[in-house]
Amino acid sequence: MSILEQTLKMIQPVDVSLKPAIQAHLDDLTKPQGSLGRLEEFAMRYCLAAGTAKPVLGKSRIYCFAGDHGVSVEGVSAFPREVTPQMVYNMLAGGAAINVFARHAGAELKVVDMGVDADFADAPGLVHRKIARGTANLAVGPAMTVAQATQALEVGIALAAEAAEEGVTLLGTGEMGIANTTPATALFAAYLGLKPFDITGRGTGVSDGGLQHKIAVIERGLAANQAALGNPIATLAALGGFEIAGIAGLVLGGAAHRIPVVVDGFISTAGALVALTLQPAVADYIFFSHLSEERGHRFVMKALDLRPILDLNMRLGEGTGGALAMTLISAAIKMVNEMATFSGAHVSQKEA
Repeated sequence: MSILEQTLKMIQPVDVSLKPAIQAHLDDLTKPQGSLGRLEEFAMRYCLAAGTAKPVLGKSRIYCFAGDHGVSVEGVSAFPREVTPQMVYNMLAGGAAINVFARHAGAELKVVDMGVDADFADAPGLVHRKIARGTANLAVGPAMTVAQATQALEVGIALAAEAAEEGVTLLGTGEMGIANTTPATALFAAYLGLKPFDITGRGTGVSDGGLQHKIAVIERGLAANQAALGNPIATLAALGGFEIAGIAGLVLGGAAHRIPVVVDGFISTAGALVALTLQPAVADYIFFSHLSEERGHRFVMKALDLRPILDLNMRLGEGTGGALAMTLISAAIKMVNEMATFSGAHVSQKEA
């Protein structure tokens, strides 16, 4: 049995029998019941995912997966392909937005080279997992082989297992890859039956004409890979990217080890959707961090009946929205662990 198959079998829905005990504690905290709103929801979901009414807040870690895309030759991005390795270097130097927000959240950042078209020397925070120097052009055929897609999934699974061994209790996803809104949009169209015209956005800021061209490229890719779209992994291989598959694997691995995973924005949601398609039970372990300003994300959230934590008009990616959402989830767990209770503090509760 492969690592992927073993992981899919390990993932189980959360134990909802814990819910009454968790809710009783939330209701006993020294506040009117429900008055901390969605923070109480986050606490409940975290506790259920971790499988305990007494959650432990250990290390937080964000994995930013990086990869290049063959479809970039179609001119679907406002930035050249060379920006991918340049931004990886920026992250390793500590200068990117994700570095700032990860530090703010108290989360460790790991940058994973899944398939950047450049060679990196060893550096603190860099994880070498290169599968190839970028994917093939999805507009004319499969972006990856099924073997490559499976390998990328298993990279993410292994990183989650490693994180579990190292005491990580909250995972976050991020990505860097010029042109990667194109494969993400193609995956949303294929998995959810959404129309490229409705969900294709401007990504790095393409013009009106560039947007229409991008829609056409995605439609070409869906047509060219039509034969693969009936199988979840074959669909990922045909339309996805190494970093998207890595994110999917991290979500699967996190769920297998009962570690909640905070999913970033548009691209990371594509990875989470791959994981959900392969094993629906991972839904119990995912926090969707924010509603991306990228046009299609709202359609995707509606299709999945999801309500992200934040809505800040962000569309940067990298894991930035995930890092910010981590601060709220951490606050919710501290609320559970540090706030006094009516029964313990001898505070009078609401009269009937």
